[in-house]
Amino acid sequence: MTITTAKLPLKALRLTPFALAALMLSAECRADWKFTPTIGVSETYSDNPGLQRDQEAHGQWIAESTPGFTLVSHSRRLHLAASGEWHFYAYDDKNLPNTHDRERRYAVNAQAMLIENLLTLETRASGSRQAISAFGPRFTTPYSTFNSTDVQTWSISPILQHRFGSVADLRVQLTRDGVRTDGQNQTSAFGNSLSSSGAFTLNSRQSTNPLGWTLQYSRQDMETERFGGSHMSNASATLHYRLSRTWTALATAGYDSYEYSTSHDRNAGRSLTAGFTWTPTARTSVDARFGHSYLGKTGSLQAVQRNRHLVSNLSYTDQVTTSRSQFLLPAAIDTAAMLDQLFSATITDPVLRAQAVQNYIAASGLPPTLADSVNYLSNRFIREKRLQAGYIYSMPYSSVSLSVYKSERVALTTQQSDSELLGSQFGSLNNNVRQKGIQAGFDYRLSPRTSANLLVTGSRALSLATGIESPNHQISLGLTRQFDRKTRGSLELRHVHGPSGVLINSAGAAPAGYNENALAATITVQL
Repeated sequence: MTITTAKLPLKALRLTPFALAALMLSAECRADWKFTPTIGVSETYSDNPGLQRDQEAHGQWIAESTPGFTLVSHSRRLHLAASGEWHFYAYDDKNLPNTHDRERRYAVNAQAMLIENLLTLETRASGSRQAISAFGPRFTTPYSTFNSTDVQTWSISPILQHRFGSVADLRVQLTRDGVRTDGQNQTSAFGNSLSSSGAFTLNSRQSTNPLGWTLQYSRQDMETERFGGSHMSNASATLHYRLSRTWTALATAGYDSYEYSTSHDRNAGRSLTAGFTWTPTARTSVDARFGHSYLGKTGSLQAVQRNRHLVSNLSYTDQVTTSRSQFLLPAAIDTAAMLDQLFSATITDPVLRAQAVQNYIAASGLPPTLADSVNYLSNRFIREKRLQAGYIYSMPYSSVSLSVYKSERVALTTQQSDSELLGSQFGSLNNNVRQKGIQAGFDYRLSPRTSANLLVTGSRALSLATGIESPNHQISLGLTRQFDRKTRGSLELRHVHGPSGVLINSAGAAPAGYNENALAATITVQL
């Protein structure tokens, strides 16, 4: 079966925001909205805010104001989570290098049921600063522009679902999405891009028959403003046989085809995988698959376990992807999603649970994502193998979080499309990149309103083609205080070390780097 994104469906996609807006204004949805405006002010002293080499660093006081909001809605027909922040910075020295005076961050995720049991609309949008390269400062401060750029993404997807009695379930999804950067300096060579895609899934319905099947097909057509078009399609058929109440055997045959934009070469081939799923309880599941594709041996693993105090997530993926795809659907473990699973046993209301999750993240000093490797700018198709694990354990007066990751990206297209991003000297930098890292956090509640937290993070990126290596580490110690229901204060002391540029260690010389020590005090108020 072939799915095409013809002119008529694309024109129809332009009307979907109006349908979503009309749904959001309905009385049923408005009744479940929770809008929370916030304002934050902070004062920071940093001995190296520009992340310069130690001999060039000098201290600076930085004032910051952060207006923002969160908007949450959970009703029968609409699930919406939106947030936005605007950061404004004032410096003693206005000519400070590698800094900016304002920044915005936003994220929107909405699922709306337009026609019950038939048509659903999913929309996403985000804007934040992302790394330009894996070889440079990893833990850049909010006011720093060193090795970072503004990346904006959006996607809109109408989804058609239909049930064929007791035989099968059909799902058809059309997606239009876009990715762009701020277009300054070398980031303009990343190029803005748009894509249209279609996905088809047909599943047999569960019955007394232990044998089931799944048919899948997807196609994506992508256009970039600098490097033309690319086309990719994937088709697969899966048989699953239920061995027992908890064990199911799986076998999949597929065919993948990629036509790359830079060389117009076509890479295609068959894939065969086999594996199993194990679900001993509703809170524990394992999905493991192993096989062979046209690129060689492949496999995947997804294991989730949770109870009243613990949630853990272990995964391994092997896929052909791009940097833009990773910006649209990040592969990192989402902290809020893991905490939502942890709190679901005690907080059943989704709106209250979402607020509890955000409060917990703020009080514990946890980052938005766990096991987060650098998704650097690249116009190349890559094969990425990623192993990552996240773990959060909550006790009556303390909590522990731990995450680790290891990834390898192998470029499948020529370095020509990245030449302007990297320059001729480092043209092969992204040919084969390995990254690994670890992050550990500990939070201790000194009183019902006061918590102390410690966060330690380390990462390392290595280019196998050039021998360039980039280590980073950060340690922060924080204290948070909930003054009343709407006012929170925090104090943070941090130390960051990383490379001040690309590091070549093959000569044996000590790598040039930077150190930053900072103390920040923040007050945040819900209006």
